Amino acid sequence: MNRITFLKTLLGTGLAPAVVLASPAVNSLETEAQRIRLELLDAWAMSEKMTLLTAGQMPADAFDFKYTPEAMTFADQWRHCCQFTVSQLSGRLGVVNPYQTRQLPPVMTKGQIMDELRTMYAFVQKTIREVPDAKLLEKDDFMGSSIPNWRLIYTMENHIIHHRGQCMVYLRLKGVTPEGYLGW
Repeated sequence: MNRITFLKTLLGTGLAPAVVLASPAVNSLETEAQRIRLELLDAWAMSEKMTLLTAGQMPADAFDFKYTPEAMTFADQWRHCCQFTVSQLSGRLGVVNPYQTRQLPPVMTKGQIMDELRTMYAFVQKTIREVPDAKLLEKDDFMGSSIPNWRLIYTMENHIIHHRGQCMVYLRLKGVTPEGYLGW
């Protein structure tokens, strides 16, 4: 179910409006946090699907490819996504950073990258499900502004989209036409 359908179902049809009206004791903070959680989980599930599809299309022997000497390798793009996402969410949401006790190798194979991407997405989804409501809605400084932590989670997904787009260029430079791009 996509976000629009989900929100229309939740807000406009079915039993949701009747349940809200019949339950004056519903805590609006919990309701808002739960709505945000569901939307985030939906977005990150699609992100995982697209990321694994994109990363998986590069031949294993081309994971060390970079288009200029200064650029990151294809593998480094994904390694960076994993480390940066986990570090940002850990530091700002107060969850344990798994990279504090486990270092990624500086050069990673296709299999290692694919496994690490799955691990990173599992970490993000667990964090979304378990972060306390108040922490999810709490505002924090980010890039000279104050944003709620749930927006930070979207910002990290946007960061991955940025690198996934770069990786699609890497694929094309290696003669691979990216499959599955939706551009949603």
